[in-house]
Amino acid sequence: MKHFLNIPDHSTDEIQEILDVAVKLKAEHFAGGNRPLFKGKTLAMIFQKPSLRTRISFDMAMRHMGGDALYISPAEIGLGQRESVADVSRVLSGYVSAIMARVFEHKHVLELARYSSLPVINGLSDLSHPCQGMADALTILEKRGTLKGMNIVYVGDANNVAISLMHVSMLLGANFTVSNPKGYGLPAEEIQYAESLSTKAGVRFLQIEDPHLAVKHADVIYTDTWTSMGQEAETAVREKIFPPYQVNQALLQTADKDVIVMHCLPAHRNHELTDEVADGPNSVIFPQAHNRLHAQKAILAKLFNVV
Repeated sequence: MKHFLNIPDHSTDEIQEILDVAVKLKAEHFAGGNRPLFKGKTLAMIFQKPSLRTRISFDMAMRHMGGDALYISPAEIGLGQRESVADVSRVLSGYVSAIMARVFEHKHVLELARYSSLPVINGLSDLSHPCQGMADALTILEKRGTLKGMNIVYVGDANNVAISLMHVSMLLGANFTVSNPKGYGLPAEEIQYAESLSTKAGVRFLQIEDPHLAVKHADVIYTDTWTSMGQEAETAVREKIFPPYQVNQALLQTADKDVIVMHCLPAHRNHELTDEVADGPNSVIFPQAHNRLHAQKAILAKLFNVV
């Protein structure tokens, strides 16, 4: 692995190998045996968007494994404005061991990778959130034992999180359904990719507008905010359109009784997800958040070529 920018850049075997490493490193962590595999390594963390989980999980992943992390705020670089993306990439290539970037435009992570002599990680872009997708897959694996044959249903705005969840789910053999209001579905190119992958992988890809119909026989129900960062001007309109897609107890009653509920956080409670569900027995949203740490350790370990 040279970079980690988007899940479809990697084969099913490579994705599974990252998950296998994550399982191993997580077990070592809880056994009190973090190895200093990242000793002498420093991760530069570029942020255009605010973050809790991405910043802390990457920072602690480096610290746990004997390395270090450097937070770079939006004002310090002005990525693509104060200084070109190419120049930032080439400068950092002489200072650190890897770059993680949490950006608005996906083209910025692609450009960082193009000009970097170091591994570059997409910590989130407007196109995808592959690190979240890996943590999601690890969580489903832990809670359901496998992804193969699972029915994973995403309810709500089909954003970058939905795209990466679709990628990793279908590559690992799960059926994927997306349920959203008209006009808020997956981009056409992602639908085309999913339909092609469903044929190759022998899994189902469905688009079902009615959320109660979509979650029938669901093993996993996943949701996210109705309004992502950068879409704040649309909030009032979206809050009129999305209430039928709220993940609440009535929706859960349509699904399998053992269904797990996921959300990448931050959650706007009692909007896309009710308190009753978020804090209920079906919710795994906090183990899911904690798995960001372990999945990202595995991604870093593969990029550093230390496992």
